[in-house]
Amino acid sequence: MGVYNGRMEHTGHHDHSTHGQAMPQGHAHSAVDEKQVHSHGEHAGHSTAMFKNRFWASLALTIPVVIFSPMVAHLLGYHLPEFPGSTWIAPILGTVIFAYGGVPFLKGGWRELKTRQPGMMLLISLAITVAFVASWVTTLGVGGFELDFWWELALLVTIMLLGHWMEMRALGAASSALDALAELLPSEAERVTDDGTVVVPIAELAVDDVVLVRAGARVPADGTIVDGAAEFDESMITGESRPVARGEGERVVAGTVATDNTVRVRVEATGDDTALAGIQRMVADAQASSSRAQALADRAAALLFWFALGAGILTAIAWTVLGSPDDAVVRTVTVLVIACPHALGLAIPLVIAISTERAAKNGVLIKDRMALERMRTIDVVLFDKTGTLTEGAHAVTGVAAAGVSEAELLSLAAAAEADSEHPVARAIVAAAAAHPKASGMRRRATDFSASTGRGVRATVDGAAIQVGGPTLLRELGLETPSALTEKTGSWSGRGAGVLHVIRDGEVIGAVAVEDTVRAESRAAVRALQDRGVRVAMVTGDARQVADAVGAELGIDEVFAEVLPQDKDTKVTELQSRGLTVAMVGDGVNDAPALARAEVGIAIGAGTDVAMESAGVVLAGNDPRAVLSMIDLSRASYRKMIQNLVWAAGYNIVAVPLAAGVLAPVGVVLSPAVGAVLMSLSTIIVALNAQLLRRLDLDPARLSAGGAA
Repeated sequence: MGVYNGRMEHTGHHDHSTHGQAMPQGHAHSAVDEKQVHSHGEHAGHSTAMFKNRFWASLALTIPVVIFSPMVAHLLGYHLPEFPGSTWIAPILGTVIFAYGGVPFLKGGWRELKTRQPGMMLLISLAITVAFVASWVTTLGVGGFELDFWWELALLVTIMLLGHWMEMRALGAASSALDALAELLPSEAERVTDDGTVVVPIAELAVDDVVLVRAGARVPADGTIVDGAAEFDESMITGESRPVARGEGERVVAGTVATDNTVRVRVEATGDDTALAGIQRMVADAQASSSRAQALADRAAALLFWFALGAGILTAIAWTVLGSPDDAVVRTVTVLVIACPHALGLAIPLVIAISTERAAKNGVLIKDRMALERMRTIDVVLFDKTGTLTEGAHAVTGVAAAGVSEAELLSLAAAAEADSEHPVARAIVAAAAAHPKASGMRRRATDFSASTGRGVRATVDGAAIQVGGPTLLRELGLETPSALTEKTGSWSGRGAGVLHVIRDGEVIGAVAVEDTVRAESRAAVRALQDRGVRVAMVTGDARQVADAVGAELGIDEVFAEVLPQDKDTKVTELQSRGLTVAMVGDGVNDAPALARAEVGIAIGAGTDVAMESAGVVLAGNDPRAVLSMIDLSRASYRKMIQNLVWAAGYNIVAVPLAAGVLAPVGVVLSPAVGAVLMSLSTIIVALNAQLLRRLDLDPARLSAGGAA
């Protein structure tokens, strides 16, 4: 809502579009797509497209390898097709799969080996390398071993490529928050010269230059107004929905919009010294400092690597000591190959892929895979007020008439405001149109004029109609009629803007204009508290406005009159108490806080920078969707644990059997049986992950059904 000292001026708005440009000396981050290349972790140097392409190529080659495998033919009871060279199909294609599809794992395994941080890549590398060497030894007839693992090698590489492709797709595109910040600046500025103005790139602006900022244009650099007065839309910086009146001698910030009048601004800061660049640095710092817990599958893979390596060494030693060197080789190779179960490679990626798909269908877009894991541990959800818990738009929430009917009051005010495109004017016109009686009183105004910081004036049905706040009343020497003081006092007490309607010098009524609370916000707050999650709110609004909204919604803690940089520190303050924080916001000023929180959640109606800084984006405006995220997080985490327990449990049982610990009693796990059990383990993990599709994520039902 908009009231300065009571009232925002209502002149026509102009187009606010600008041409974005990289910030001077900024840290440009480009938006990326499926070809994104990761720069750290097990996927360093790998792109989503690379894993996808290698998967499809390896899958095409795997089919004939499996068909022409003697081990598979024996298991399924069919005769191998025979023709000249048929015996070389599996070895040749298997080698291609190893060299092409296995390269990402071999490189990743080598990196893990060099950094002494064994994980999934090294475990996969060990398995496919041992299978490759053992299979060639068998194919060439060296030593008389029966270790034909070509089909197992092909399936292992193909399934692992599928798992990593699915995982990287679930990660989403990397954040381009800094680009979104940069695009708030215009590409050019009008520099004032002795001969008029000249258009220059903003990179050429210098301190003490004077620039012309026209109505509807963005301020190109931080500075002070030296001529003129206007209302500025600072919502992209402060998050506050009310335009702010600025006059001579007052500071304005780069990226904000002059909504009504043209002003001249003396430049005081450019490039990296602007407030917008400061927010840009905060986003970068917050992103860099955000904790990145290691994926569960990586931790399990590290343990399984040492388990497999230790089991393999002990197997080789034991069978050699027992005088069976041939069995030592067969048992050791079998242990090392089946120690990398397909199930482990799919346990996490499958859950993430299905979870993100289910979430997307319910308006929750997951960009950061770790957001799923962290959301289940959230202690407090910190909501930005404007545009998140509230509509972020002005609306008439109260009408009080004196000497006229409510319908007549609204019709007169709407007629006077009809020629203005100001948000407050649109709210009054909309209220009159929705009123059953006022909507039928079609009045037209003439002689429309607006005055910054005071209000509007027009002639309606021959009478002079003025609409304005306390400043206008003082200038006219008028007072609020006693019949209205109780209502207007209560409106002011809760932070609403009070606009008086004056006819021929007499106050005939008043309307309250404010940013209305979303109907869904109450249910969201209550349901979060039912789940044991505290709810806090942060806003740049005055304390009385913030407290009124907080009390209405039953919020546990309210942070009011918070500057952009302090939103970030409020997250840190909550974290310093030992709380895990999820931040929900929609403005540029929320971006550092979104990046700093354990989970950043951007509401879909927000700006691009807020959405790019968040790990989760709510496609709609319903804050109850946070409940969907919490319940999905808890359910997916359970599935991850179940899948990991199954995958690891398979190893705990299968590896000792493959090593021959029960050989003295006649129980030995052959390579063929071990491979079959490995495939069954993968099927079980896949089916278990599919159960997530039954999860109900409808926000309306979740908010009505209590804790999950």
